[in-house]
Parts: sequence; structure tokens; C-alpha cells
Amino acid sequence: MSTPHTPAEAWTTLMSGNRRFVEASASHPNQDAVRRASLTSTQHPFVMIFGCSDSRLAAEIIFDLGLGDAFVVRTAGHVIDNTALGSLEYGIEYLDIPLIVVLGHDSCGAVTATKGAVETGAMPAGFVRDLVERITPSVLASLRKDKDSDVNAMVEEHVKQTAARLVENSPIIAGAVARQKTAVVGLTYRLNEGRADLVYSNGPIGL
Repeated sequence: MSTPHTPAEAWTTLMSGNRRFVEASASHPNQDAVRRASLTSTQHPFVMIFGCSDSRLAAEIIFDLGLGDAFVVRTAGHVIDNTALGSLEYGIEYLDIPLIVVLGHDSCGAVTATKGAVETGAMPAGFVRDLVERITPSVLASLRKDKDSDVNAMVEEHVKQTAARLVENSPIIAGAVARQKTAVVGLTYRLNEGRADLVYSNGPIGL
């Protein structure tokens, strides 16, 4: 496949890949020896995926991508820290990537742990506590909207808040979005169906 250069082209290519995955008709592009050899001295990924570390959320597979297509950053619960934000800024500043995707999923363990901590007041041990503290604002926002929010509603809220914070916290990302060179979208992934649904967008993806 040809490399998309605009946010709208990147968005169309990404979601076409997810559709193939859902329909069990994946084409597994850009995974041969010729592609591998072409990437030894350069890369031009068209999408940057900031997703949860969950083993069921393998970005290149669920969007039917290949080598050199996606610049992937993953943390449990797609929690932003300085190194994650720096990695995303690198993709914008040095690789000119036209699309940033924040990718959450059903039944997220990190969000589930945060929900439990908010309900009981008992915080987890070790550095898991840091994850929970960073996800707590999203869980509280979801509960303010609906006191009976379930974990999946909290995941959706967390995806929205994470995507918005990327633009708010990073002048580099905000500048690229303002110049319409980059778009930021938030997706929630349905584990059973394999489908990624749009819940947030900021930028020219052609909707």
C-alpha cells in the first residue's frame, strides 16, 4: 500500500485495515523481505498509536499494518508520562506523522483497578499506584456524568481525556494540529468484535 501523507488519508487507511481485521480478510501488507530491506536506513510511519499495553491490543494486527507503518507507544492504561509524551513528540517533530491514535479497550485492567481504588479508597502497592493516580481523574469524570458508570464507560472517558491532554500538554502536538498537519483521534477497541470505534477527534480526518 502507498504511504498516506495527510491526516484524512491516514485515517482512511487505518480504519480500512481494522475493517479487514474484523471481517477476517486481513491482507498483511508490508511484511515481506523487500519491505524489510527498504526500511534499513529510513522510516515513514503514517500513524502513531498510543495504546494500552494489554496483550490483546496488538496494534499492527488489529489495524492490518506492516513494518514501518506504525510508530507505537504503549503503557498500561495508556497513561501519559514524560517519556511517553516525548516519544509522541518525536514522532511529530522528526517523522512528520499525520495521525495520532489514543487506543483504549474493553475491560481494561488498569481502569478496573482505578475504579476499585476509587470505590474502596485502598490504593495498590508499588508503582501500580502511579498508574491508578493518573487514571483517577478520568474515572471520577465518568462517575460525575453517570454515578452507575461501568468500566467500559470509564475507558471511553479515559481515552477522551488522554487524547485531549496530548494536545493541551504538548505545544509540539498542538502546533501540528493547529497547522492541520496532524490529527489526534481516540478509539475504543471491542475485544469480542475486534472493532475500533471513534470516540474523540481533533483535526482534519475528513469526517
